[in-house]
Amino acid sequence: MTNNYIVATIKDWNFKEFDRVLSDSPGNWTLINDHSQLTLDNLHSLKPKYIFFPHWSWLVPEEILNEFTCICFHMTDVPYGRGGSPLQNLICRGHQTTKLTALKMTKQLDAGDVYLKAPLSLEGSAQEIFERCAKLTFDMIKSIITIEPMPIAQTGNITTFTRRKPEQSKIQGSETLTELYDLIRMMDADSYPKAFLAYGDFTLTFEQAKLTPCPKNEAPILNANVIITKRMTNLSEKNNDS
Repeated sequence: MTNNYIVATIKDWNFKEFDRVLSDSPGNWTLINDHSQLTLDNLHSLKPKYIFFPHWSWLVPEEILNEFTCICFHMTDVPYGRGGSPLQNLICRGHQTTKLTALKMTKQLDAGDVYLKAPLSLEGSAQEIFERCAKLTFDMIKSIITIEPMPIAQTGNITTFTRRKPEQSKIQGSETLTELYDLIRMMDADSYPKAFLAYGDFTLTFEQAKLTPCPKNEAPILNANVIITKRMTNLSEKNNDS
C-alpha cells in the first residue's frame, strides 16, 4: 500500500527542498502553501499518513490535530525555547548552535512528543540558516517516513520564548559591534523585516553583515549593505514575520 503525505509550508527555501528531495521519495506527496487549502474536507480526500509543517504561519485547527498526525519542526532543543521567533531568540541569547526538533503538534504550542532531533549551526545570516534548516528538515522527513519512529515525551525544564515585536529590529545605537552584527544577520532573510535605523526623514535598512576581526587586538570591523529610503510613518509597526 502506498502512503500519502502532505507538506504544508509557505517559504521558498522549503519549496526547493520539496522539489529536490521528495520528488524521488516513496509515497504520494502533496504540497500545501495556502492555509485555505488546509481543510478537513481536503485532508479527508488526501488521506495522509503524516502532515509535515516545516514553516507555517497559522494556527492549525484542533480538529485537524486530533484527526491527523501533524509534525512540525522547531529550531530549539525543546522543552528549552518553546514559543515564537526561535532563531532570533537563540541568537540574542548567544547561542551558536541549536537542535532542530521534529515534534508532534498538539493544542499546546511546541509541547508535543519528539520524533527526532538533529544539530543545527546558527552561523551566518538568517537566510543561510533557514536554507540550512530546510535541508535538514527534509532529511528528517525522509527518516520519519522510513523508520516511523515512536515519539517520546519531552523532559527537562521548560523555557518559553516570546515572539519578537517589530520595534525590536530598530537599532538603538548602544549595541556593541557583535550585538549589532547579530541584530542585522538574524533578520536578514527573504520576507523578514531588516534591522533598521531612523535618521531624519530617512530609513536605513541593513543586510549582508560581515564582522571581520582585526590584528593586534584592535576592535573588529563591521561591514554591511545599507539601503536608504524615504522614512515611512510608524515603520516599526510593519508586519514582522519572525
